[in-house]
Amino acid sequence: MQRDKVLAYLGLSSRAGHTVSGEFSVEKSLRQRRARLVIVSEEASENTKKKFRDHCAYRQVPLYIYGSGGELGRACGKDFRISVAIEDEGLAKAVIRQFEEQT
Repeated sequence: MQRDKVLAYLGLSSRAGHTVSGEFSVEKSLRQRRARLVIVSEEASENTKKKFRDHCAYRQVPLYIYGSGGELGRACGKDFRISVAIEDEGLAKAVIRQFEEQT
């Protein structure tokens, strides 16, 4: 149930134009300090996960390792995505709440 909510919020954010996806776009969003939350697929390589952990820790942006690349991609209306950033504060907080309820 909670998994569906996270993906639903991700889809809502994408349709509202507040989501960027793909490694390059997410890195750019982090550098420009627009990213409010980053989600990296469980299928990502360890190097990719470490790179995003480091970027997010430096910029104090929450990072979650979650879902498959296919799930993240479908939620964003794309094919396959390893990384996604939400740039809207309110939607990012809603997704973070869902993650916190899971633990």
